[in-house]
Amino acid sequence: MPAFLFEPARYPEQPGVYIMKNDEGRVLYVGKSKCIRDRLRAYFNGADKRRRIPALTAEIAEIGFIVVNNEHESLVLENNLIKIHKPPYNRALKKDNSGYAYLQLTREPLPRLIAHYRDRRAVREESGEAAFGRSLGGPAESRLGRAREETAAAGTEGRDAEGRDAAVRDAVAGGAALRSSKREVLPAPAADDQPPERFGPFVSSRFREAVIAFVTEHYKLRTCVALPKRACLEYHLGKCSGVCAGHISHEEYRETARAAARLLAGGGERLVGAMYRQMEAYAERLAFEKAEHMLRHIRILERTPERQIVDTETDGTQEAVYFGESDVCVAQFHEGMLHRLECIPWSRGEEGAAACDRFLMERYKTLSRPDEIIASEIGDARLLRAALRRRGQPAVRITVPQRGMKRDLLGLCRRNLEETKRAKG
Repeated sequence: MPAFLFEPARYPEQPGVYIMKNDEGRVLYVGKSKCIRDRLRAYFNGADKRRRIPALTAEIAEIGFIVVNNEHESLVLENNLIKIHKPPYNRALKKDNSGYAYLQLTREPLPRLIAHYRDRRAVREESGEAAFGRSLGGPAESRLGRAREETAAAGTEGRDAEGRDAAVRDAVAGGAALRSSKREVLPAPAADDQPPERFGPFVSSRFREAVIAFVTEHYKLRTCVALPKRACLEYHLGKCSGVCAGHISHEEYRETARAAARLLAGGGERLVGAMYRQMEAYAERLAFEKAEHMLRHIRILERTPERQIVDTETDGTQEAVYFGESDVCVAQFHEGMLHRLECIPWSRGEEGAAACDRFLMERYKTLSRPDEIIASEIGDARLLRAALRRRGQPAVRITVPQRGMKRDLLGLCRRNLEETKRAKG
């Protein structure tokens, strides 16, 4: 196999991830950088002295990339793609329970706040070893394109070995722990009474643990996995409500959990504001040690990571489709996680928006239809929805956003389309 010819000018000087593949299309390595071009240059000019680099570069047949908005997004996207594709040259972040965690209120009758790692196995099963990112040429490009057209991906939710998803697995574990304490297992609250499941992801483990510590103590949430028969030390230290011993009712406890969920859903400024108020209350009571402890947490939380849109709390499958004049960029999302982005040659011609509808109709003749299509433009939404209807399946959602996160997803597609056109000269 001829050695891969690295041409720096073909790669962007922007933050993002890069994807190295062999001539069979297998993903060898996924990396991230503040400047993709400079990082890739280090692989080929001898600046990277790691022993495995010569073996890696000898296998490379093509390098794709995905440009993102900031370093935070590149960290999150790299983490997700490594877990999905398990590249042989990536040693870290392969385990499903490693990397960047969310916070989650458990679905127990009396919820706890815990760190939660999303199960990316379903995305990996759907994606297989197919390429993602844009190929800038190479022997695998056309073969992989045909494979994508011939393969209909089946979307499934993350399951464990017994077929249970992560939320159910956590609830089962919590219920088993409650039963082991020889106390009556409490009935679960109604589904619409449950707080939001997850908040994040948190790139910094220190940041995440500071949030858990504050929210748990501020709302006096329980930390015990097995509900004890009487109040423990945490209650006597003023860190727990003592719901196990009846110091507050189960409904009062659930209301505090809902309040904690609302605070977490509100994000950084609300959270830090609540902590400042708590710190001032400690100071007024002359509890200076607690006030100092709170200030340390605030200093950590004030270094809030940049906003990111590549890993969000969204159900089902989505495709964001941006129509340029001569190319279309499609970003595929599974359960809110970006797992593939590709740019496809296309001609608008004189049809205008009708050409966009025709592209989508042709695309989903051979590919699995997502639950939602987020498009930069369409012609006739009613006609397109009817053409994409499948027997026994709900109608596809078609969105042409004017603002918000979905509009930002199209902006991400547009940036990648522009970088791909520039790279091809």
